[in-house]
Amino acid sequence: MRHARSDLEKIVLDALNRVPELKQEAPVLAWPLVCGRMVSEKTRAVSFAQGKLTVRVPDAAWRAQLSGFIPQYLAALNRASSEAVKQIDFVIVKS
Repeated sequence: MRHARSDLEKIVLDALNRVPELKQEAPVLAWPLVCGRMVSEKTRAVSFAQGKLTVRVPDAAWRAQLSGFIPQYLAALNRASSEAVKQIDFVIVKS
């Protein structure tokens, strides 16, 4: 099952980079694939500009926990996007 998921992710990410209208939004659209289902259920990438991806998180605990994964997320996002992602900002948004 993991192999099929990897293949599907590769197809989706390749498609994001082939559609010119989506290239600028590729990091936002790729976030759920990069962070995984459990994290994507609690977070939401909302914008990407000048190398910075902004991701909404529910509270300070989530922000602190995810901050430790920034290097891994940046590496995965940069493999997924032709637009360079240099920074991830986790912002708290109460629902």
